[in-house]
Amino acid sequence: MIGAAAGLGAIAFRWLVESFTWLFSGHADYSVAGGEAHPWLPALGPWFLLLAPTLAGLLYGPLVHRFAPEARGHGVPEVMYAVAARGGEIPGRVSAVKAIASALCIGSGGSVGREGPIVQIGSALGSAFGRAMRLPRSRLRVLVACGAAGGIAATFNAPLAGPFFAMELLLRDFAAESFGAVVLASVTASVVGRAVLGDEAFLNLPSFTLHHPVEYLLFVVLGALIGAIGVLFGHVLHAVETLCDRIWRGPEWLRPAVGGVAVGGLLLVLPQLYGVGYPVLQNALGGEYLLGFLLILLVGKMLATSLTIGVGGSGGVFAPSLFIGAMGGTAFGIVVHTWLPQLTTTPGVYGLIGMGAAFAGAAHAPITAVIVLFELTGQYTIILPLMTAIVVATLVGRALSTDTIYTRKLRGRGIEVEAGTAPASAHRLP
Repeated sequence: MIGAAAGLGAIAFRWLVESFTWLFSGHADYSVAGGEAHPWLPALGPWFLLLAPTLAGLLYGPLVHRFAPEARGHGVPEVMYAVAARGGEIPGRVSAVKAIASALCIGSGGSVGREGPIVQIGSALGSAFGRAMRLPRSRLRVLVACGAAGGIAATFNAPLAGPFFAMELLLRDFAAESFGAVVLASVTASVVGRAVLGDEAFLNLPSFTLHHPVEYLLFVVLGALIGAIGVLFGHVLHAVETLCDRIWRGPEWLRPAVGGVAVGGLLLVLPQLYGVGYPVLQNALGGEYLLGFLLILLVGKMLATSLTIGVGGSGGVFAPSLFIGAMGGTAFGIVVHTWLPQLTTTPGVYGLIGMGAAFAGAAHAPITAVIVLFELTGQYTIILPLMTAIVVATLVGRALSTDTIYTRKLRGRGIEVEAGTAPASAHRLP
């Protein structure tokens, strides 16, 4: 039941994102529109980008502040906190508020992803089912993970990635009983999602192959470099959030609207950062951008995502980490392919592997990173170099930081999340 509900929730959420994107930009995905004017407001030219995030902030800012403060931010830390410190108790209203707020944020140009919201939406549904059945907290935690796994599986057509994301990042254990329940929910959600959204890989990419065994040494270097960039992304995100908290002195419900002006200004400079940005990611892997522009997009995405969340936006950081890894990996691929053209494959392969390395470095979740990338792309031919780079990226990430991109926010508020527990003194997230 939770898997089916999460699957339907993922379908509804995707529809909301697409609808609000059309409403605020006049395009199916404005990130590849090249700074065009809104077709309904041609006189404004690209300057409508200053208005869209502000208007959306005026809508979802009061909604989140009044009904579900937990819906602010990127979602996964709030679920981790609920699992560790509250026994899986998440208010049911969080599902609706998170779906509307995140869809408004992403649709109006917020440079964030869909995975954080759907994890929180599915988790809230699982928690609501468990509390309605009066189940003990030990079972409620599992049902929260079931909802999260179902949401991931249906959203990305990734029935394997959903359970491993929930087990490795939320429950932090792989007990057989829990794993079976989470897999059942994930499969059910995938069936529901595929019935409506189809059964195709989430990213449509050309087939990639390797040219020479020496490339494995390059993938080790790639994993170390992009893993470090993933850690840097986590630090930048936390620093910008902290800075925004310190300088904002107005009412919280107004914060997303005022901050939306800054987000819109960044979009005026780089419209490719609008929304999730998967088309831009695919263009980068396809070799359509030069080295310098790839690096600009990498830095720009870090800042845009951090600013979107820092000003009170609602959305995930998984997709931005993939975007950053793709830009950095493809840039690395261009350099090594220019240096060793006979021994190296196309730069897009390095970008594809960089996607997994960035997430692994940021989240310290190597199993999830490998499976997610395999299912999102359907590229089995790069599984060995992918595993190599992700393991190296994880080791580098753990060496550089004890926190992950998800736990850093919690630790900053005095909350330790380890093996599914947290001290009783941990205070509630705002």
